[in-house]
Amino acid sequence: MKSIIEKIKKSLDTVRPGLQADGGDCELVGFDDKTGTARVKLIGMCAHCPMSQITLEQSIGEVLKKEVPEVKKVVNA
Repeated sequence: MKSIIEKIKKSLDTVRPGLQADGGDCELVGFDDKTGTARVKLIGMCAHCPMSQITLEQSIGEVLKKEVPEVKKVVNA
């Protein structure tokens, strides 16, 4: 059985091409299984983009919550 961390990383791989197309990327910093919070770090152009919070919540967050039910919240690390 895959660990939650592995599932999250695999899900991040599905959103990564869109981020990389704009010169950015993301990486998983950690996951708190008690609160269901995934901490994700935006890097490259995404780290300084004024739309980064929207990307985090609507793109990354929605995909992670859908594909990994244990994830309840996604925050910028």
